[in-house]
Amino acid sequence: MSENNILEMNKENTGLGKVEIAPEVIEVIAGIAASEVEGVSQMRGNFATGVVERLGKKNHGKGVKVELTEQGIKVDVYCLMKFGVSIPHVAQKIQDNIRQALLNMTALNAEEVNIHVVGIQFENQKQEAEEIEEI
Repeated sequence: MSENNILEMNKENTGLGKVEIAPEVIEVIAGIAASEVEGVSQMRGNFATGVVERLGKKNHGKGVKVELTEQGIKVDVYCLMKFGVSIPHVAQKIQDNIRQALLNMTALNAEEVNIHVVGIQFENQKQEAEEIEEI
């Protein structure tokens, strides 16, 4: 790892150069992998990401924080679950999906994948949000 928070890939010296992966790339991979899991309503973002999404740009890294430590990669995921799902079961699926996506796309193992459930999405709240967006 280098001093500017970019992960260097140096498994094999091919003589062609080096490969660096920015933490933002890992955030996007983890965000997409988490949102693909059935039972996840949405990922938590801040006010700025909400404004950007209303302007038409999707932020796939929303709700994901990546920390590069000496022990490895630590991923924190903040999400809302759908009402009625088994939270431990869905959280385990999110962890498995993120680990597998990172391994397949970057050949990196995540040291920790922490799931933070910040809310529950009820069906009537979802319908109200859709009605407000239509207006």
